[in-house]
Amino acid sequence: MTALDRRYFARPSPAVARDLLGCLLVRRTESGPIRVILTETEAYLGEGDPASHARMGPTGRNRPMFGPPGHAYVYFIYGMHYCFNIVTEPSGRASAVLVRAALSTEELPMRLDGPARLCRALSIGPEHNGVDLCDAEDGEIWLESGQVPPGLLTAVGPRIGVRDHSPYRFRLVPEVTPGRAKAKRGASRQPQTRERAP
Repeated sequence: MTALDRRYFARPSPAVARDLLGCLLVRRTESGPIRVILTETEAYLGEGDPASHARMGPTGRNRPMFGPPGHAYVYFIYGMHYCFNIVTEPSGRASAVLVRAALSTEELPMRLDGPARLCRALSIGPEHNGVDLCDAEDGEIWLESGQVPPGLLTAVGPRIGVRDHSPYRFRLVPEVTPGRAKAKRGASRQPQTRERAP
C-alpha cells in the first residue's frame, strides 16, 4: 500500500471525499497497525459553506481546518462523541472531510458504521486533533491507497443532519441487481445518484 501524501489532500474537499472511498485509514497500536476501508465520507468547505464549522472564520475549535492539508481535525459533539476529519486544500481555505464510516479488515470489537463508533473503535480522541496524517513512518494515524471492494457503487447525496442539501456525501453501497431494485425502491427519500466505482 502507498501512503497518501500532502498533495493528495491539497485539493477541493468534495474531490478528496469521493476519492477516499476504498482507501485505508491506518491506526498504529502496540500490537501493530489496524487498517479499515473507508466507506462513507462528507465534504465540508470553508467560510462559504453554511454547514461548515469554518463558516464564521477561525476559532479555537476549528483552527486545524485553516492549517495545512493532511492534518486531523477532531471535535467533540453532543457532549459524548468525537468525530474525525481530514483537512484538505491549501492553508487558509478551511476545508475538511468527515470520515463517517469504514469497513473492518481486522477483528475489531466495535462497529465502524458512524463517525462516533469509528473513533471509539480506533481510539481516536482529542489528543489527535491537529496531528499530521502524512507521516506513515512515525505517526499514529495515516491513510493509504486502496481499492473499492467488488460489488459496490459510489452513492452521492446530501450530507446528514444539515439544512444545506449540497451533494457532498459519498458512500459505498451494494450494487442493486434488477431482482432487488423493487425492494430497495423508496428506502431513502433523499435524492442521490449512484456511480460505478473506478
